[in-house]
Amino acid sequence: MIIWISFIIMVGIFLILDLFVFNRKAHVIDTKEASKYTALWVGIALLFTIAVYFIYDYGAVANPDNLTAGNAAIKYLTGYLIELSLSIDNIFVIAVIFKSFAIQQKYQHRVLFWGIVGALVFRALMILFGVALISQVSWMTYVFGAFLLYTAFKMLTSHDEEFDPKQSAVYKLARKMFPVTDRIDGQKLFVRKMGKRIATPLFLALVVIELTDVLFALDSIPAILAITADPFLVFASNILAIMGLRSMYFFLSNLLDKFQYIHYSLVAILAFVGIKMILVHHFHFPEWVSLGFIFLALGVGMLFSSLKKTTKKDEQELKESLNTTKD
Repeated sequence: MIIWISFIIMVGIFLILDLFVFNRKAHVIDTKEASKYTALWVGIALLFTIAVYFIYDYGAVANPDNLTAGNAAIKYLTGYLIELSLSIDNIFVIAVIFKSFAIQQKYQHRVLFWGIVGALVFRALMILFGVALISQVSWMTYVFGAFLLYTAFKMLTSHDEEFDPKQSAVYKLARKMFPVTDRIDGQKLFVRKMGKRIATPLFLALVVIELTDVLFALDSIPAILAITADPFLVFASNILAIMGLRSMYFFLSNLLDKFQYIHYSLVAILAFVGIKMILVHHFHFPEWVSLGFIFLALGVGMLFSSLKKTTKKDEQELKESLNTTKD
């Protein structure tokens, strides 16, 4: 329990520093600043692999699967890389949401911050529920595996479909529940007019982002459960991947045109973990196979992306879809 509490406190400290120290004032986060914070978050997550090793080596946390320290470290790292790679698709959707609600770049970080806070809570609940299901109902692994294969197929065949946040059910429901203004007032999610609390476009964007994260979690959490059902490893890898999503969004939003085939890498990863989950009771994949496949899939996607020449038309379309208005 001490390890769990310590980890949650550590995450809380990071969030407080992020909001009240490093990003207290609204500003446009350029590629240089985003790359610095992306490297920091990824570095923290990778260093945590060492912490996982010693935590399990000394038996400081419950170990229901009797994992060795080395296996626990590899499972954590594999799970983290799966969550990190699957979050790339989330970045595309976030960019579309910000563009749809005309959220200026300097206000996007504040929306993402509260989006991350909400995601931490929802994902923690989903992880606990998913782990409990697998522990109590062994055949749920087949259901999760089949769902991942279906998701991979759907992702492969529907990549070009446009997503319109303002047509989503959650957006329409939010407009019915709250009075809404089209005017953005700084970083405020709500403003008061004539004694009434009115939602700003930032709040509407936040609500839609939260919903899309829940939908993405329906894919990513079963994916990591194919690697391990250890609650702490699933929780830690998932949370640390989500924590770095904001900086990665600002870093990759200007570089997505260079990684046009990463989408297919994600399809391959989902299909692989889906097959692994279906075969879990019949065949055991060594940990290095899962880790190696993730690196291979991402590497091939980046290689083919770098070889494809981007036309001026493609660059203009990506620029318009990823960049919102600036002051």
